[in-house]
Amino acid sequence: MTGRFAPSPTGPLHVGNLRTAMVAWLSARSRGDTFIVRFEDLDRHRSSSDIERGQLADLSALGIDWDGIPVRQSERFHLYDEAIERLAGAGLIYRCFCTRREILDSPRAPHGPPGAYPGTCRDLSDADRDRRLAAGRPPALRLRSDGRARTFEDRLHGTSAGAVDDVVVRRNDGVPAYNLAVVVDDIAQGVTDVVRGDDLLASTPRHVELQELLGAPTPSYLHVPLVVGPDGERLAKRHGAVTLHELRAAGVDHRDVIAWIGRSIGIARVGERVTPEVLVERFDEAAIPREVCRVLPGRSH
Repeated sequence: MTGRFAPSPTGPLHVGNLRTAMVAWLSARSRGDTFIVRFEDLDRHRSSSDIERGQLADLSALGIDWDGIPVRQSERFHLYDEAIERLAGAGLIYRCFCTRREILDSPRAPHGPPGAYPGTCRDLSDADRDRRLAAGRPPALRLRSDGRARTFEDRLHGTSAGAVDDVVVRRNDGVPAYNLAVVVDDIAQGVTDVVRGDDLLASTPRHVELQELLGAPTPSYLHVPLVVGPDGERLAKRHGAVTLHELRAAGVDHRDVIAWIGRSIGIARVGERVTPEVLVERFDEAAIPREVCRVLPGRSH
């Protein structure tokens, strides 16, 4: 099997990202499996090689290693184009001219997930499409889905299901969309074990749909509950020291963070110093709490 960690190099990793990375690494290494790193750098305005190097340094500081050379999505557009051509050849792609505001103002698609596209451009006539093109509105490309629910098994959350809407596969600026790119990359890299934050649980039916359409098996999923601040909101700068650099400045070193991660996933005791190697030996995904993690390194326990 092959596991992976796929951060976006748009800023330093916070302890929530690092906790998910550690779980993904432990999941792979505890079985003696391959583990890879992939940079999801489709946002070229905010991504940078300096941030990539900083993220790799933070992973290394926690004892997380990887196999091979990390790849970048920005260098793999040919793979995404090939996948879109396959889907288009099967009659599953259409052009969408809607703006975000128009989509938000449209009635919600029946039985669709929150934010689902209502299908406004799904069956435009040739004349309607030509008028929009003549008006200079660049189209995005959407998947023509059947709206059925896709079911998958998550090793932590059990059976999950959700309806699949007409998801964007290429944005109107020509950049492949995340939902397509992540599926194509996992297929191309032979990823069989996907460990990631449970904020992506609701997107997984779309990924299962694309895997099926592209003739690929569905990997094994484990969605890890997020780390949140004391206010219950997702981690951000307002929560203080949440990156390794900030924690070091506050007197919390990488060994404290490793111990905190071990405690937060149920395989280390309060006050115990553990190494990554010990965590590999002890790893038990059944011990991972199902609820969000609210205690940050250095704050308590």
